[in-house]
Amino acid sequence: MREHLRAGIAVFNAGDFHDAHDAWEDRWLDLESGTDDERLLHGLIQFTAAVHHGYGRNWAGCVGLVESAEEYLSGLPDEYRGIDVGRVRRVLAEIARDPEVLYRRGAPLLTHEGTHVRLADLDFTAAAVAAGVYAEREGYDEETIDSGITYAREDLADGRENSRFVHLVRDFAADPANRGIIHQRLAGHVDQRRHRERDVEGLFD
Repeated sequence: MREHLRAGIAVFNAGDFHDAHDAWEDRWLDLESGTDDERLLHGLIQFTAAVHHGYGRNWAGCVGLVESAEEYLSGLPDEYRGIDVGRVRRVLAEIARDPEVLYRRGAPLLTHEGTHVRLADLDFTAAAVAAGVYAEREGYDEETIDSGITYAREDLADGRENSRFVHLVRDFAADPANRGIIHQRLAGHVDQRRHRERDVEGLFD
């Protein structure tokens, strides 16, 4: 749950409002309806959608989503799962009164555990979630990203914290300006790893 929360917040804070929900949606769909965790994620998904519509000047859609988000977040404590839910509710109320405030002031930054989370702040587990979001959004080969994440997890399990795969997955998530070249490098390392695995398997054929 924590890695999904942080990934979605970092994606939102990067200005990719519409894409933030992709970090939460799979986790949300696995939760029992009406639980506090489900209401939190559902409310955050509606909140980010409201901001997206506000920036698109779809004021009616924005306000409708704000009302939906407020409903899902109602009843949750002001601080839940590291999220300042009270502040999110205050922001929602302000947008409901005047959705154009998003243009005048810009979108609010979301916090987790009291910190404005940026893509570069994500640990590997959260960066892996964000990497998957950006691979899908920007049309990169998702199999390459998934394989890189798998190899990174294997390396971490073996104590190799400085694994190239770990660094490349984190860089892919955090460095949009160089995402293309990072993807190429990751694809090359994935191919090399697969070749080594096949070579080892061939020894026992």
